[in-house]
Amino acid sequence: MTTATTVTTAGAAGTEPAQPGARLAKATAAHRPVLPALATVVLVCVPAYREPGGGGAGPTLADAASGVLVVYCAAWALRTRARPLAAPAAAVLAAPAAGLALAAVTAQDPAAGLTGFVRLLQVFVLVPAALVLTLRSPRHTRAVAASLVAVAVVQGAVGVHQYLTGTGASYRGENVRAVGTFGPTDVMGMASAVSCGVVVALAAGLAPPAGAPRWLRPAALGTAAALLVPLVLSFSRGAWISTAAACTAVLLLTGLRAALRTLAVVLAAAVVLAGGFGVGGDLVAERAASVTEVAGEPDQSVTDRYTMWAAAAGIWRENPLTGVGPKGFAEHRDSHASLALSSASDTAGAGQDFHRQPLLSPHNMYLLLLAEHGLAGAAAVTGGWAALLVLGLRRLRRARAAGREADCGLAATGLLVLVCVDFLYADIGGPSTVLTAVALGLAAWWALAPAAAVGGVADGRARGAKEAGAR
Repeated sequence: MTTATTVTTAGAAGTEPAQPGARLAKATAAHRPVLPALATVVLVCVPAYREPGGGGAGPTLADAASGVLVVYCAAWALRTRARPLAAPAAAVLAAPAAGLALAAVTAQDPAAGLTGFVRLLQVFVLVPAALVLTLRSPRHTRAVAASLVAVAVVQGAVGVHQYLTGTGASYRGENVRAVGTFGPTDVMGMASAVSCGVVVALAAGLAPPAGAPRWLRPAALGTAAALLVPLVLSFSRGAWISTAAACTAVLLLTGLRAALRTLAVVLAAAVVLAGGFGVGGDLVAERAASVTEVAGEPDQSVTDRYTMWAAAAGIWRENPLTGVGPKGFAEHRDSHASLALSSASDTAGAGQDFHRQPLLSPHNMYLLLLAEHGLAGAAAVTGGWAALLVLGLRRLRRARAAGREADCGLAATGLLVLVCVDFLYADIGGPSTVLTAVALGLAAWWALAPAAAVGGVADGRARGAKEAGAR
């Protein structure tokens, strides 16, 4: 008996050191399908090389990871011969591809039209569809959402350091603009990453998943509040407005009482940050005041934006159905813009010398779609977003009623609102573009994935009623 006991004890002791490794291997195996999606998000933090004075950066590591994600999903679908999406869901994802393809086929510059079509297909169709297929459970979705928050924290920390040390991008003659690892030629990159993190963290704090530890709620809400600092220091008015709209949507979807409580806390934090610690100082106050004063005497950046908006509208009026083709705005801009357009913006700081950055897009995704893809392409793309919003809100209502996976629904809906509002002041471009694709992918997963993949929220009421009857 003693010998047997000794052998048993020794065997148990011998297996204990292997348990952490076994748990890690099990966790890796469980998340293997979502690893390409996680890599797509995390690799955004790797700085992309951009030729000074050029029109944009080339493919990045994050773009390569998104390609791996798409290929992985295609291989899985071919190998299993699975049909995971119902016909209506497949139609919502395929409609934008048809509209974009029509503009590419009729483009005035076929070569530029092809490259532009591939980029738009990546952002608006392929990556979102791949995420719908890859995210097979709420646990996978929460992992991707957590990676968005992690990237926001990293970029935000870099941005705050840039502001405090005067090593950021140039703004009003001072190198204080927080741009993270994206550099002065992509001043919206850090703001986009941080705003995604704010929305996801707020959703997790307001509706933590069942069984979550007690510290998750205060940690998530604290993270969302802390990320407001680098967001403010980005001096991006469009990011401020879109983040405010998305957070307001998340608060209202959570409930009026929770919305009022959280808004009170946010206002108090804003007063402390701006008044007590002087975050941003006079520069932030001036930038914030300009949001409501752009109709009076706008600065040159606002003048350029209004001028390019008018040019985009003029281009569309001449080609109303199919537009001039992808990447055609830059070629037709000068023939439709007034003399008020400066044609380039000054960029400097954050480790780069001064140079002029050409203005190659209208900084409004909706007008860009109209100008380059016409009414057919714009209706197909925006119609798909509208469908995602309606279907997502319906599923979120059922999820809240069933008490299941509301955190995923709030985050997905908030990200969709964030993107749609942000596109009023911005368009795709730069290394941070893949984050937009991931945000749209999370919204598409929540709205279109089968009920089993999102925790069974579609039949939550029926299941609950059945269990109650059984008892």
